[in-house]
Amino acid sequence: MTDDIDRDRPMAVGDALRDREETVAVAESCTGGLIGAAITAVPGASDYFDAGLTTYAYDAKRRHLGVSREALDEHGAVSEPVARQMAQGVRDVTDVTWGVATTGIAGPTGGTEDDPVGTVYIGVAYAGPWGSESSFASVSRYVFDGDRAAVRAQTVEQALEDLLEAIDARAERSDQH
Repeated sequence: MTDDIDRDRPMAVGDALRDREETVAVAESCTGGLIGAAITAVPGASDYFDAGLTTYAYDAKRRHLGVSREALDEHGAVSEPVARQMAQGVRDVTDVTWGVATTGIAGPTGGTEDDPVGTVYIGVAYAGPWGSESSFASVSRYVFDGDRAAVRAQTVEQALEDLLEAIDARAERSDQH
Protein backbone atom coordinates (compact mmCIF):
# COMPACT_ATOMS: atom_id res chain seq x y z
CA MET A 1 0.00 0.00 0.00
CA THR A 2 2.82 2.44 0.68
CA ASP A 3 3.71 2.11 -3.01
CA ASP A 4 0.56 4.16 -3.70
CA ILE A 5 1.90 7.03 -1.60
CA ASP A 6 3.76 9.78 -3.37
CA ARG A 7 7.44 9.67 -2.35
CA ASP A 8 7.89 13.43 -2.74
CA ARG A 9 5.91 14.39 0.36
CA PRO A 10 7.76 12.07 2.80
CA MET A 11 11.04 13.28 1.31
CA ALA A 12 9.99 16.94 1.73
CA VAL A 13 9.01 16.26 5.35
CA GLY A 14 12.35 14.58 5.97
CA ASP A 15 14.30 17.43 4.39
CA ALA A 16 12.39 20.02 6.44
CA LEU A 17 12.95 18.14 9.69
CA ARG A 18 16.61 17.46 8.95
CA ASP A 19 17.23 21.11 8.00
CA ARG A 20 15.76 22.29 11.32
CA GLU A 21 17.30 19.43 13.34
CA GLU A 22 13.82 18.43 14.53
CA THR A 23 12.21 15.05 15.11
CA VAL A 24 8.78 13.47 14.66
CA ALA A 25 6.72 10.62 16.05
CA VAL A 26 3.31 9.46 14.90
CA ALA A 27 0.23 8.07 16.66
CA GLU A 28 -1.99 6.29 14.18
CA SER A 29 -5.43 4.83 14.51
CA CYS A 30 -7.24 4.60 11.16
CA THR A 31 -3.96 4.55 9.20
CA GLY A 32 -2.58 1.60 11.16
CA GLY A 33 1.11 2.46 10.71
CA LEU A 34 1.03 3.72 7.12
CA ILE A 35 2.38 7.18 7.98
CA GLY A 36 5.37 5.68 9.76
CA ALA A 37 5.86 3.35 6.80
CA ALA A 38 5.78 6.26 4.35
CA ILE A 39 8.28 8.30 6.38
CA THR A 40 10.65 5.38 6.92
CA ALA A 41 10.56 4.44 3.22
CA VAL A 42 12.91 7.40 2.74
CA PRO A 43 16.60 6.53 3.25
CA GLY A 44 18.06 8.31 6.27
CA ALA A 45 14.71 8.62 8.08
CA SER A 46 16.45 7.61 11.31
CA ASP A 47 17.86 11.16 11.38
CA TYR A 48 14.41 12.55 12.27
CA PHE A 49 11.85 9.74 12.78
CA ASP A 50 11.60 8.52 16.38
CA ALA A 51 8.56 6.25 16.73
CA GLY A 52 5.23 5.20 15.37
CA LEU A 53 2.48 3.99 17.69
CA THR A 54 -0.61 2.31 16.30
CA THR A 55 -3.18 3.01 18.99
CA TYR A 56 -6.34 1.56 17.52
CA ALA A 57 -8.37 0.78 20.65
CA TYR A 58 -9.63 3.23 23.28
CA ASP A 59 -7.45 1.60 25.93
CA ALA A 60 -4.34 1.87 23.74
CA LYS A 61 -4.98 5.60 23.27
CA ARG A 62 -5.29 6.01 27.03
CA ARG A 63 -2.42 3.73 27.99
CA HIS A 64 0.23 4.83 25.47
CA LEU A 65 -0.71 8.43 24.72
CA GLY A 66 -2.48 9.66 27.85
CA VAL A 67 -5.73 10.40 26.01
CA SER A 68 -8.28 11.11 28.72
CA ARG A 69 -11.14 8.79 29.47
CA GLU A 70 -13.39 11.89 29.43
CA ALA A 71 -12.41 12.84 25.86
CA LEU A 72 -13.02 9.31 24.64
CA ASP A 73 -16.28 8.93 26.54
CA GLU A 74 -17.73 12.37 25.69
CA HIS A 75 -16.52 12.75 22.10
CA GLY A 76 -15.57 9.27 20.86
CA ALA A 77 -12.26 8.23 19.33
CA VAL A 78 -13.02 9.99 16.03
CA SER A 79 -13.06 13.56 17.31
CA GLU A 80 -11.08 16.77 17.48
CA PRO A 81 -10.29 16.49 21.23
CA VAL A 82 -8.98 12.93 20.87
CA ALA A 83 -6.86 13.78 17.79
CA ARG A 84 -5.36 16.72 19.71
CA GLN A 85 -4.58 14.60 22.78
CA MET A 86 -3.12 11.84 20.58
CA ALA A 87 -0.77 14.31 18.83
CA GLN A 88 0.26 15.92 22.11
CA GLY A 89 0.61 12.53 23.77
CA VAL A 90 2.89 10.99 21.15
CA ARG A 91 4.97 14.19 21.07
CA ASP A 92 5.39 14.13 24.82
CA VAL A 93 5.87 10.41 25.51
CA THR A 94 8.53 10.13 22.79
CA ASP A 95 10.09 13.54 23.57
CA VAL A 96 10.17 14.72 19.94
CA THR A 97 9.67 18.11 18.31
CA TRP A 98 6.56 17.12 16.33
CA GLY A 99 3.73 14.71 17.03
CA VAL A 100 1.26 13.69 14.32
CA ALA A 101 -1.94 11.78 14.96
CA THR A 102 -4.74 10.33 12.87
CA THR A 103 -8.12 9.04 13.93
CA GLY A 104 -11.01 8.40 11.60
CA ILE A 105 -13.60 6.18 10.00
CA ALA A 106 -11.99 4.38 7.06
CA GLY A 107 -15.04 2.24 6.37
CA PRO A 108 -16.81 0.54 4.86
CA THR A 109 -18.93 0.69 8.04
CA GLY A 110 -18.92 2.82 11.17
CA GLY A 111 -20.08 6.13 9.73
CA THR A 112 -22.89 8.28 11.12
CA GLU A 113 -24.83 11.23 9.76
CA ASP A 114 -22.50 13.66 11.55
CA ASP A 115 -19.34 11.67 10.83
CA PRO A 116 -19.74 9.69 7.60
CA VAL A 117 -17.27 7.06 6.41
CA GLY A 118 -14.18 8.95 5.30
CA THR A 119 -14.23 11.38 8.26
CA VAL A 120 -10.71 11.83 9.59
CA TYR A 121 -9.15 14.09 12.19
CA ILE A 122 -5.43 14.86 11.84
CA GLY A 123 -3.59 16.39 14.76
CA VAL A 124 -0.17 18.06 14.68
CA ALA A 125 1.58 19.06 17.91
CA TYR A 126 4.79 21.08 18.26
CA ALA A 127 7.07 21.08 21.31
CA GLY A 128 8.65 24.48 21.73
CA PRO A 129 11.75 25.01 23.83
CA TRP A 130 11.07 25.06 27.58
CA GLY A 131 10.13 28.53 28.77
CA SER A 132 9.24 29.77 25.28
CA GLU A 133 5.50 29.07 25.66
CA SER A 134 5.53 28.28 21.91
CA SER A 135 4.20 24.71 22.06
CA PHE A 136 0.92 24.18 20.25
CA ALA A 137 -1.39 21.61 18.76
CA SER A 138 -3.82 21.94 15.86
CA VAL A 139 -6.42 19.59 14.47
CA SER A 140 -8.09 19.53 11.07
CA ARG A 141 -11.17 17.55 10.04
CA TYR A 142 -11.42 16.02 6.59
CA VAL A 143 -13.95 13.87 4.78
CA PHE A 144 -12.29 11.71 2.12
CA ASP A 145 -14.03 9.77 -0.64
CA GLY A 146 -13.43 6.21 -1.69
CA ASP A 147 -13.06 2.77 -0.20
CA ARG A 148 -11.08 1.91 2.92
CA ALA A 149 -7.73 1.82 1.11
CA ALA A 150 -8.40 5.16 -0.59
CA VAL A 151 -9.43 6.86 2.68
CA ARG A 152 -6.31 5.56 4.40
CA ALA A 153 -4.00 6.63 1.54
CA GLN A 154 -5.54 10.12 1.42
CA THR A 155 -5.16 10.39 5.19
CA VAL A 156 -1.44 9.58 4.98
CA GLU A 157 -0.92 12.19 2.24
CA GLN A 158 -2.89 14.83 4.14
CA ALA A 159 -1.15 14.11 7.46
CA LEU A 160 2.26 14.56 5.80
CA GLU A 161 1.02 17.76 4.12
CA ASP A 162 -0.36 19.12 7.42
CA LEU A 163 2.95 18.37 9.13
CA LEU A 164 4.95 20.00 6.35
CA GLU A 165 2.74 23.11 6.45
CA ALA A 166 3.16 23.34 10.24
CA ILE A 167 6.95 22.97 9.99
CA ASP A 168 7.12 25.65 7.30
CA ALA A 169 4.83 28.02 9.22
CA ARG A 170 6.82 27.51 12.42
CA ALA A 171 10.10 28.10 10.54
CA GLU A 172 8.73 31.34 9.06
CA ARG A 173 7.61 32.57 12.50
CA SER A 174 10.96 31.79 14.13
CA ASP A 175 12.88 33.36 11.23
CA GLN A 176 10.95 36.62 11.76
CA HIS A 177 12.10 36.87 15.38
